Amino acid sequence: MTTKFKNLINGKWQDSLTGESYENRNPANWNDVIGTFPLSSIEDVNLAVKSARIAFEKWRLVPAPARGEIMRKIGDLLSLRKEELAREMTREMGKVLAETRGDVQEGIDTAYYAASEGRRLFGNTVPSELPNKFAMAIRVPIGVAGIITPWNFPLAIPTWKMFPAILSGNTCVFKPAMDTPKTATTLVEIMMEAGLPDGVVNIVHGKGSVVGNTIVTHNDVDLISFTGSTLVGKQLSKDASETLKRVSLELGGKNAQIVMDDADLDLALEGVLWGAFGTTGQRCTATSRLILHEKIHDKFLEMLSIKTKNLKLGDGLLSTSDVGPIINEAQRKSVQKYVEIGIKEGANLICGGKIPNQKELQNGWFHEPTIFADVKPNMRIATEEIFGPVLSVLKCKSLEEGVNLLNNTIYGLSSSVYTKDVNKAFQAIRDIQAGITYINVPTIGAEAHMPFGGVKQTGNGHREGGWTVYDFFTEWKAIYIDYSGKLQRAQIDNY
Repeated sequence: MTTKFKNLINGKWQDSLTGESYENRNPANWNDVIGTFPLSSIEDVNLAVKSARIAFEKWRLVPAPARGEIMRKIGDLLSLRKEELAREMTREMGKVLAETRGDVQEGIDTAYYAASEGRRLFGNTVPSELPNKFAMAIRVPIGVAGIITPWNFPLAIPTWKMFPAILSGNTCVFKPAMDTPKTATTLVEIMMEAGLPDGVVNIVHGKGSVVGNTIVTHNDVDLISFTGSTLVGKQLSKDASETLKRVSLELGGKNAQIVMDDADLDLALEGVLWGAFGTTGQRCTATSRLILHEKIHDKFLEMLSIKTKNLKLGDGLLSTSDVGPIINEAQRKSVQKYVEIGIKEGANLICGGKIPNQKELQNGWFHEPTIFADVKPNMRIATEEIFGPVLSVLKCKSLEEGVNLLNNTIYGLSSSVYTKDVNKAFQAIRDIQAGITYINVPTIGAEAHMPFGGVKQTGNGHREGGWTVYDFFTEWKAIYIDYSGKLQRAQIDNY
């Protein structure tokens, strides 16, 4: 019998008012139904927002260290259930167990970091320009946060958003991706078990066009944190502007790894294999372009082709699998379309490019890891985000040319340079247009206590992760205390 899941509103698990639902299936085996989830309505969102608004009035008054203690308990529960969560996540979205274990660990790290921030929501004291007057600025919570997340990191990304939001004294209405509702539901169950009061976190399942849009445009939602495509992010930003709510957008990427002629080629090879084909290329930080110095181009491309052909596709729950499935049929069709585009544009298909024909893979959305060489900078496969296991290889004559090629995109999330020359490394750090730059490390692998986000059309300037995310989830309040016993007019009486 198929398990039926529900929304959580004001601490109670309940069906959608529509009575409608959809099936959540395993992308490695489409015959495996994980459960059914609500197709919620505008009215469901309204109930969740109302619950969060009422809960905010009490939650904002809970001392931040006490909120942090609940974050610590959440981290403890995630740690206890790490393996269970990882296996559940692999079944739901496909990436191999080593990666889903890392996904859960990122949530654990974020919980413990948030717990410590409960005692570090620092403000500032500054000298007043007038005598017998005190000036300071403090952080205060904002209100109801709308949290809209993707499927590729179904636990880590919601924790990046909800843990800082809640620790700061806000409440949340959470809309997870339709492809990964089970992981999101388990996360919320754990948050409630740790002691969050009713209404502080609410989860509403359903379509982005209904649930997501209602959250974004709702008058009683004060801020939005969204991770997804640049196209959707642009529309979301327009819709949210009608109510002037604060919006954090973490959007697309077209990340590149540069390999210089002095690089450790074996190390760079490990890096690009992980960066391009980890999570089956379905990361906003995935290595989608590889820029090789002309002196090592042919040798490195041969090394890469051999290793890529030996990667084993399979169910992520199997220890023998290196690369899991694509998330769903529509996304695999999109990847196939880009392979066709690359061939038509004149790029050289080095390996992959096909749907595998092994019997054991026929019930899943698998696609071979694919490499194109002789890619020109303005080809679509070199400029558009594919979000799949497709790598475009370009050639450069110098670091300067390589950096120019890397910057030749509307995106600016992650970047990587492999070189043994410290001078070149610092030149690259200075000149690359990206929110993240790695030296002798792949384009993937951000750590929970560091700022995460990009420039250009990768986002709108906010950062998740680390200490910087707390700037988004709090307002600054300036406070003046005059104990002179008389009217003192700043900028007038003191000059």
